[in-house]
Amino acid sequence: MKPMVLFLYMICTVLLCTAAAARPIIDASGRTVQVPEHVERVICSGPGCLRLLTYLRSQQMAVAVDSAELSCNTFDARPYAIANPQFKKLPLFGEFRGNDNPELILSLTPQPQVIFKTYAGMGHDPAELQKKTGIPVVVLDYGNLTDARFRFFASLDIMAGVIGKKEQSDAVKAFLGNQIADLTTRCGHISAEQAPSVFIGGVAYKGQHGFQSTEPAYPPFVFINAWNPANDKTAATTGLRVSNIAKEKILEWDPDFLFLDLSSLQSEARALNELKNDPVYKVLTAVRSGRVYGVLPYNSYTINYGSALANAYYIGKTLYPDRFEDIDPAEKADAIYTFLVGEPVFSGMNQCVGNHAFNSMSLR
Repeated sequence: MKPMVLFLYMICTVLLCTAAAARPIIDASGRTVQVPEHVERVICSGPGCLRLLTYLRSQQMAVAVDSAELSCNTFDARPYAIANPQFKKLPLFGEFRGNDNPELILSLTPQPQVIFKTYAGMGHDPAELQKKTGIPVVVLDYGNLTDARFRFFASLDIMAGVIGKKEQSDAVKAFLGNQIADLTTRCGHISAEQAPSVFIGGVAYKGQHGFQSTEPAYPPFVFINAWNPANDKTAATTGLRVSNIAKEKILEWDPDFLFLDLSSLQSEARALNELKNDPVYKVLTAVRSGRVYGVLPYNSYTINYGSALANAYYIGKTLYPDRFEDIDPAEKADAIYTFLVGEPVFSGMNQCVGNHAFNSMSLR
C-alpha cells in the first residue's frame, strides 16, 4: 500500500473508531470535543502535560512521549519522570513544547484515543492536529499554584473527566490545598517588620539563566509570607512570571537571604559562579554572611508543583525555624513526591543537582 493511501486509511480508521460511543467535553480553551466513552490510551503533548497524567495515577495510559522524555540530561530534575523510568522506553510522537508530528502519531500501535495538550499556543495548533489525525485533542491550562490555581485545578478535572479519575483529581486538589493552608497557617501572623527579605535567582524559563533570573511571584515566598522585593505587587495582576532583575537593583535591595534555583547548574554553574566571582554580588549581606541556600528546580518542563511545595517548607524552616520545628525538609519533600508521583524521589532529585538541594551553598 502506498504511503499516502496508508496515511488516509489510518485517518479513516481512527475517525470510525472515535465516532462510536463518543461524549462531549469542554476543554480549557472552551472547545467542545467529542471523546470516547471509555478512554484507556492517550498521549500528552506540551510542557507538564505528562506530569498531570502522573498526578492522576494514570501514567500507564500513555502510549508514546515527546522528545523531552527521551533526553539524557544529567540535570533532568522532573519528579514524575524519575518516578517513571519506563517513559524513556515509549515510542516518540513528536518534539518537545508541543511540536507534534501527525504522521508519527498515526503510526503508533496502539493508537491513542485522546491527545491532551498544554500550552496550546506552542507548536502544533490543537484544532489542526485534531483535523490531521482524527484523534480528539483536549486543551489544558497548566495554571500555577497562586493566582491561576483555579485554572490548574480545572484542567485536572478536565483530564480526570476524560479518563475517569475524578476521585483522584479531588484528592490531588485537596492535598495541594492542605499543604498550602499549612504553610500559610504557620507563617500567616508574621508582620512586615518581622519578615526577612529574600531573593531567588537562577530560575529557569525555556532554558537556564544566570542569577538575575527570578520569578517575582515565586509561590514558596508567597506561601510563607516572606518579603520578596522583586514582587512589586504588579506581578499578580499582570501575569508577570520569570524576569531578569538588574544587578544594581539586587544590590539596592540587599536581601537578608538568597536562594539559588539549582536548575542554573545546567549551564556550567553560571549563577553559582556569578555569586562566587562577580564583585557586585560579593558585597551582598547574604553572601558575606553565608546565607545563600540551594533549592530544587522550580521550572523543569514548566512548573514542578511538588518541588515548589517542598521548597516552601525548606525556605520556611530556614527563615522561621521555630515555626517549622516538626519539619525535616527532605522527609517532607518525599512525602509530597510520594503522594503526587507515587515514589519518594527526593534523593534522585538531589543527585540531579549535585546534592546541593536544601543546603547552604559554598561560595569559595
